[in-house]
Amino acid sequence: MGFGAASLRAVLETELPDEASGLLVAVSGGADSACLLTALAELGAPKSVRGLAVRAAHVDHGLQPASEALRAASVALCRRLDIPLRVVAVAVDARGVSLEAAARTARYRALELELGPRECLLTAHHSQDQAETVLLQLLRGCGLPGLSAMPMRRPFGRGWHLRPLLDVARRDLREFGERRGIAAVEDPMNRDARFDRSYLREQMWPLIEKRWPGAAAALSRTARHLADAQELLDQSAARAVERLRDGDALSVAGLRALPELERVNALRRWLNEAAATPPPASRLTEALRQILTAAEDHLPTIEWGPFALRRYRERLFITKGAVPSLGAPREWCVRAGASLDLGPGLGRLRWTPQIGGLDADRLPDTLCVRRRRGGETLKAGRRAKTQTLQHLCQSMGVLPWMRDALPMVYAGDALIAVADLWQDARWCVAAGAAGFACVWEDAPIVT
Repeated sequence: MGFGAASLRAVLETELPDEASGLLVAVSGGADSACLLTALAELGAPKSVRGLAVRAAHVDHGLQPASEALRAASVALCRRLDIPLRVVAVAVDARGVSLEAAARTARYRALELELGPRECLLTAHHSQDQAETVLLQLLRGCGLPGLSAMPMRRPFGRGWHLRPLLDVARRDLREFGERRGIAAVEDPMNRDARFDRSYLREQMWPLIEKRWPGAAAALSRTARHLADAQELLDQSAARAVERLRDGDALSVAGLRALPELERVNALRRWLNEAAATPPPASRLTEALRQILTAAEDHLPTIEWGPFALRRYRERLFITKGAVPSLGAPREWCVRAGASLDLGPGLGRLRWTPQIGGLDADRLPDTLCVRRRRGGETLKAGRRAKTQTLQHLCQSMGVLPWMRDALPMVYAGDALIAVADLWQDARWCVAAGAAGFACVWEDAPIVT
């Protein structure tokens, strides 16, 4: 069928979100992105599809002498097409990762920051790019998410990332460029065999295509089939997670009742929803085994990277690996609206008027807020017995790893409140009278 403005319009009309506010095209200075932008211009850019404004961005990695030529080619292209261009320079930090991966991370981070609300980023990945991705993911031993390769559309930054050329053959794209007389610069990194993708493209792909001429289309089709399979797994996992939810946690008993593969699938989905990158499959399976088989009185914890899974009372929580803890004691004045910052991840305390609250007239001007030391007691109600803080925490189900984060509010040597969980009845006003309450704002999950 070939490639042209009409075929591009058909894809965009199908794939663009209804809420899209504009189009941002990533231009590299190379031929593929130049063809994409030129076809958009033929649709009437800078107001092309659905009347959406079109603009372009070029990310300058500054990694090679050709960077200047690539930038100049992008500037010349956008000037000729009368499309606004923004050039963004980035610093590439390759410590601990390949230069190829570091450059990609820096590039997409810059484009994410450049993307406006509900804008759609367009990139010129074509069917051979997709095929190369499938092969590279296979060689890395990836599972279904990796083998699904690049999606046509995905959420990105404040909008979306759309790859409208994924079904376009590279030769069709180049033929379009030749017919339009598009001049572009070849990025030398694309031919540098030190990089996996370049090695595959330059050394292996010609042999593959010679033996299997339709390899790019076939592998792209495989990626779509795998993406469909992954979508079904995602839908199944989402239903399982909804059944297993227990407040901010998952039901351990519910997890035990699932077949092993469904259990792993649901847990991976839940971690992704919490923006916690799941550990490798073998580590995730072992984590589940420990969580499900530990004795009832144990508190199993499995940590990886900055995250941890913790079990308490048949509930499974995802937390940071290092749980927050209240630091040094600090002073807090007694005044309506007065707040006290508790440190990273712990929110703040604030005084607010409350019927039946603490008696401000009996309180000193300044209170002390500190962490628990052990042995604290408190009378949580007028008819309640004085109880230890440990017993109160157990009764309410305060998570054991969060108990050192509880802010203890002291008037001299007397514990008068524990955040907004309990206040000592002996320091409260008479029933129906106006007093002060301690409110814990932006509090972490403690129960």
